[in-house]
Amino acid sequence: MIELAQTFAGWPLAATLAAVAAAQGVRAGRRRSSLNEALHELRRPLQTIALAGGGAERAPVLESSVRLAAAALERLEREVNGAPALPRPAESIELRALLDSAARRWRSRASLAGGSLRLRWRAGDAVVHGHRVELAQALDNLIVNAIEHGGPRIWIDARPYKGGVRIVVADSGRDSRPPARREAPAEAIARLSGRQSRGHGLAVVRRVAAEHGGRFALRRSTRGSLAMLDLPLCGRGERAAA
Repeated sequence: MIELAQTFAGWPLAATLAAVAAAQGVRAGRRRSSLNEALHELRRPLQTIALAGGGAERAPVLESSVRLAAAALERLEREVNGAPALPRPAESIELRALLDSAARRWRSRASLAGGSLRLRWRAGDAVVHGHRVELAQALDNLIVNAIEHGGPRIWIDARPYKGGVRIVVADSGRDSRPPARREAPAEAIARLSGRQSRGHGLAVVRRVAAEHGGRFALRRSTRGSLAMLDLPLCGRGERAAA
């Protein structure tokens, strides 16, 4: 009887230790996920810097890529050293310029993969309120996801939608890839840079959409994928300030 009582008396302690271990495991998993996401966001601009072509496109591609790389490196340093996050004031952002910049960054990558990247803007002077770097990261991830996992032809379309703006990134599907694409330089680069991802890029898009009061949806089929990012527009006061 005494032994049975001692056994039951030990259960609360065992349960507490198990709960502590589980909580530590959850925290470790979250930190690992945050580190992987930070590494993922650092890899993107480094790719565009490595693939930047010549001519008039090179300077703006390098400039925007360096800014994104610096932001990703700053986040990675915070994750590694446990430093507090820096304040991130939101601002009013002209979305067309942001999307034009993203298309320029990845046009060379699409071309090296034997494909093309086209942008159609139909959203007027759309202005959104939020964080420039995070929105740029979300756009980069949408485009690269289509290039690496979709077909060679990529279309980006921005248009008004339910009082906001909808950005659609579509591709022509993996079945339309030419056989020679497997040997293309961009394919080798993708393999070396970790193309077998674990969904970090789309997780970034979902997080950024939620933080900006928007919505993200992805549809896949044998004929290609269709990614849709909906964002609310600034109010009139915010638009005037911009």
